[in-house]
Amino acid sequence: MRVGYEGTGPGAITPDGCAVELYSRLPIGDEPDIIASAVPTGAHILELGCGVGRMTHPLLERGFTVTAVDESAEMLERVSGARTIRGAIETLDLGERFDVVMLASFLVHAGDAEVRRGMLDVCRSHVADGGCVLIQREGEDYHSDLPRERVDPSGFTIRMLSAEPVGDGVDSVRAEYVFPDAVWTQTFLARPLSKEEFEEALGEAGLRVDTYLTEDRIWVRAVPVER
Repeated sequence: MRVGYEGTGPGAITPDGCAVELYSRLPIGDEPDIIASAVPTGAHILELGCGVGRMTHPLLERGFTVTAVDESAEMLERVSGARTIRGAIETLDLGERFDVVMLASFLVHAGDAEVRRGMLDVCRSHVADGGCVLIQREGEDYHSDLPRERVDPSGFTIRMLSAEPVGDGVDSVRAEYVFPDAVWTQTFLARPLSKEEFEEALGEAGLRVDTYLTEDRIWVRAVPVER
């Protein structure tokens, strides 16, 4: 387990505190539709941090080709129909370019700024000329108005319990997922990024915002720029 990260609950827990069984249960939501509407039909997508394939599988069903990357062997065991690669995102070097590179799950908010820079550099180095990078940001109130909870229509409750500053602009965030038959918690480090800070981080990696895909600016399409 990484320092500052923790997970509890049934089943395997990844180094960043994610519970494999929990992520296998989470609903898909509208993310695959957002992605599909933002990229060319049949594109080859490099999915960084694919987890159990919660988005991988619906994207395959929509006719995309997916290369799915995750550091957890237990997560990748749940992925089918895609080429899978086990490894850390921030040091990935496949020697290939893709129509679309996707960095979802708020990974751009990594507590370690060097890890974030590595992830964005990997996005830039793996996107083809004329391609795009899709990034999922935290909502702008993600670290505020806590605790709060949301009851999912499928019958479980997500509680964001706290976000405590631990220095250098980083928060220790604690979340709880309550199902009728099990409870999982996750504690992780996250760095809030304003819109301006986010765009500056993209610029450092040779990327720029092409468009914010959702009104809340959580989903972003970025494109490479010449360095």
